Amino acid sequence: MVHEYLVKNNIKPLYNRVKVLEYLLDKQNHPTVDEIYNDLVKELPTLSKTTVYNTLKLFLQANLVRLITIEDNETRYDVNIPNHGHFKCEECKEIYDFTIDIDGVETEELSQFKIKEKSVYYKGICPGCLNKKN
Repeated sequence: MVHEYLVKNNIKPLYNRVKVLEYLLDKQNHPTVDEIYNDLVKELPTLSKTTVYNTLKLFLQANLVRLITIEDNETRYDVNIPNHGHFKCEECKEIYDFTIDIDGVETEELSQFKIKEKSVYYKGICPGCLNKKN
């Protein structure tokens, strides 16, 4: 399935690329490059961090993943492409997807602009962490 998906998107399905995309599809945890690398290097000892960066760059260009930057110093990757929002828990650091009608949010001030991406980010404390405090 992943192999064919890459071919369909004009990406040569090299083994490392397949493994990175499988990881993203399987985990769907908005990982950083370090998280992807640290998890996959156990299975692929010859994997380099540069390969992960280059693979993700290729996936971004092909619109297979999207970049999310909820924190200034933290770049994460999301394989869930349709528009949606993200909530980051300040306690456990988990990131949650939520449905929002981003397409319906337009303002007159931007009517002459070509919008390429829309992002909605929330930060706070998730229910799991709130329950731990009680």
